[in-house]
Amino acid sequence: MVIPSSLPERPPIGTPFRTGWPVRLADTDRQQRLRLDAVARYLQDIGFEHLDAVEDGDTHRGWVVRRTVIDVLKPVVWGERVTLHRWCSALSNRWCNMRVQICGSAGGLIETEAFLIHFGIESGVPTRMSDRFMAPMLASTTEHRLRWRAALTEPMPDVAAADVEVLPFPLRVADIDVLDHVNNAVYLGALEELLAGHGELISAAHRVIIEYAKPLESRDEVRVIGRRAGDTLDAWLAVGDEARAVARVTPL
Repeated sequence: MVIPSSLPERPPIGTPFRTGWPVRLADTDRQQRLRLDAVARYLQDIGFEHLDAVEDGDTHRGWVVRRTVIDVLKPVVWGERVTLHRWCSALSNRWCNMRVQICGSAGGLIETEAFLIHFGIESGVPTRMSDRFMAPMLASTTEHRLRWRAALTEPMPDVAAADVEVLPFPLRVADIDVLDHVNNAVYLGALEELLAGHGELISAAHRVIIEYAKPLESRDEVRVIGRRAGDTLDAWLAVGDEARAVARVTPL
């Protein structure tokens, strides 16, 4: 199993990085639920705050998200204040799994894990992390030989099939980051568009997995392709016939 049914627990040694803030209106939907794209932005925000608090953080500013797992055990809602804890659950010397726990002041609980690749800002390629930077990460986990394995391998379906939904997803200037790529949180905004027609899937505890294959760029014409089988929803973000990302929503 590539992803365990329960994400790794907080380690008994070390102190996870901690921060927090109020859940703001712009991060929630009509039911006051914290949206998936907002969760992704929270993960970015705590990640950069964490860099400011560790040795050599200033020389490790380049990161690519390869996969994010989001387990919504109880929805976080508008009006709560969230406390976030972040720690390393596995690593090699160029990439790592980072766990973030999001706890709401009224009982909301979201567990996440992201596979992150460190890259050189100037070289643009995966780059070894420094020993000082890795030291607290190595202390928080016994998994020091992390390797990438895709969890979502289902091929993109024929868009003409009767059980397939296709939604256009026009990109905006505000979606593009400094690398001229679409920010990873925007992909989850696209998934929210598809989930708008499958609200019952996120009305109870659920897991969202998204894996990023190739960046979306500013001039791409993006489609969200969805296929549901029972209580599982699969989604592909496609440009032409090429899947740039794949996602799955399942109950917990």
